[in-house]
Amino acid sequence: MMDEWWLYLVRCRNGTLYTGITTDVKRRFEEHCKGTGAKYLRGKAPLTLEFHCIVGDRSDASRLEYFVKRLDREQKEALLREVSQDPKSLHAFLAGHTG
Repeated sequence: MMDEWWLYLVRCRNGTLYTGITTDVKRRFEEHCKGTGAKYLRGKAPLTLEFHCIVGDRSDASRLEYFVKRLDREQKEALLREVSQDPKSLHAFLAGHTG
């Protein structure tokens, strides 16, 4: 059976947004909160899980993570506003905001 991959965004104490992918959002977010996840997030608590949605297989997830990480802060905030209500619109959003 193929794992379902998720794209997620975490907000740090200083307001920055971290983008990641995983097969288990709850487990990964708990790792980040404990300081055992991504090095970038260590010492930046409290963390807030701002967004997550299923994006397909590992290849799809990696591609989308790459695109989201290339967005500037304003574009990531727009993603949260526009896509959080309808995660299925993620692909359309990214198509309109990436070169």
